[in-house]
Amino acid sequence: MIIDSFDAGATAFPDRVFVQGGDVKMSYSEAEGASHAVATALVRDVQPGTHVGVLSPNHPMVLPAMLGVMRSGAVFVPLNARDPIEDIIWFASFCEIAVLICHPQYAPHLERMKNEIPTLKRVIGLTEPLEQDGDDIAQWVKNFAGRRVTVRREPDDIALIKSSGGTTGRPKAIMQSHRSLETAYRITNQFTPPRKDPVHLVVAPLTHAAGATMVALARFGARNVIAPSADPGVILEAIERERVTHIFLPPTMIYRLLAHADVATRDCSSLEYVLYGAAPMSVDKLREGLARWGQVFMQSYGQSEVPGVITCLSRKDHFVHNDPELDKHLASAGRPSGACEVALMDDEGNIVPTGERGEIVARGDLVSPGYYNNPEATAEARAFGWHHTGDIGVFDENGFLYVVDRKKDMVISGGFNIYPSEIEQVIWGHASVQDCVVVGVPDADWGERLTAVIELKQGTSATADEIVEMCKKRFGSLKTPKQVVFWPTLPRSPVGKVLKKDVRAQLAAESARV
Repeated sequence: MIIDSFDAGATAFPDRVFVQGGDVKMSYSEAEGASHAVATALVRDVQPGTHVGVLSPNHPMVLPAMLGVMRSGAVFVPLNARDPIEDIIWFASFCEIAVLICHPQYAPHLERMKNEIPTLKRVIGLTEPLEQDGDDIAQWVKNFAGRRVTVRREPDDIALIKSSGGTTGRPKAIMQSHRSLETAYRITNQFTPPRKDPVHLVVAPLTHAAGATMVALARFGARNVIAPSADPGVILEAIERERVTHIFLPPTMIYRLLAHADVATRDCSSLEYVLYGAAPMSVDKLREGLARWGQVFMQSYGQSEVPGVITCLSRKDHFVHNDPELDKHLASAGRPSGACEVALMDDEGNIVPTGERGEIVARGDLVSPGYYNNPEATAEARAFGWHHTGDIGVFDENGFLYVVDRKKDMVISGGFNIYPSEIEQVIWGHASVQDCVVVGVPDADWGERLTAVIELKQGTSATADEIVEMCKKRFGSLKTPKQVVFWPTLPRSPVGKVLKKDVRAQLAAESARV
């Protein structure tokens, strides 16, 4: 069971601080006891396999709640607190949750959630009761102190169900097994061994990568510090104050840290691992980060269906030789991690050779069971006996995998297939560019008009002609955007991914008005 990863840390480091945030500080032994108390309360009413949702912003009490759900044998359903309430209710209803552990900020929506989630039987407050005579986690911890739960689940039983994010419509509900998650934690730990007592700064949602990082690092006795906000200045200050060693950030947040006025004055020498993933990383900004913080970066490539570590670009792989030929792998997603078998496949199910592009596919223990209540999507994703990621990639002669683009994001312009990610890499290299996205917009002459949408760094400027000239110099006319626009901010998902579908929709709406 995935709770075993936390229990290993609690056994080895009982007196270390497990989590701190606000006025809450809890040791590993205290968190272990709290999770047993939560599990004791849950097993009175739920059977193993019952779906239990947790809805909260990042808060220290989320951790014993999560661990208690896992320990009880229930299926943990993390609900993203950054989503609109309509989306939260829809996903909770689709996943048929029976119990909801909920932060008080959602009290105004309580009646609506009870009315619109047909399977919901109980609501438990995270820090205080949400209903008259209701229960809350803090009270459970007191009432059931000293009780132990010994429920065991099988490796292939479902441990959690999480949202695919919904960047292309309604999200899918991805089932993850104990086996796939334990495989991900084991490989993560192989690539991130600490040199000293680890301190993990929690910035990303605990319902996503930060929560997985927390569970994996528990074996090392990591202290998890809940960042008070995602403001870049606050993060830099927390790294210095808490002597942070591990942090997971999407590339967009790394760009914001590097562009912040305090980046040159804050002491970040404690950093051992800046873990990044979830989206492509600008090589130019990666080099900037290496120059600023040293050889601390580690990239993992994966997706919720194949959690996190299909490939890894290790800290060693980030060593900069200042030789373009040797350093070209900084643009890669690394090499296969050993967590699963990885290959590239054409549309007919044939494995393509090194140097040729194909869809990235995987099979093995890391691959999750499929999509909840969606056998059609599961069957489609498992064609030819492999899980299909939807990403296009190419292996080089040294075994590094380059993720060229999402299959659905390929632009066909003038009859040619164009992969936006390589164009985005060039635009990211402009000194004034904070972030960018390249998409195809319907066009009568070209089929799709290659369009670059750019978010500039605060207080800087750039022109469309500059961007066009950069791209033309690198690619020639074919892959040079026919249109360049500047937006104050790019639309992003709750976990920081740029939403290309929203960019396309807004550009199409603007074209229709012209």
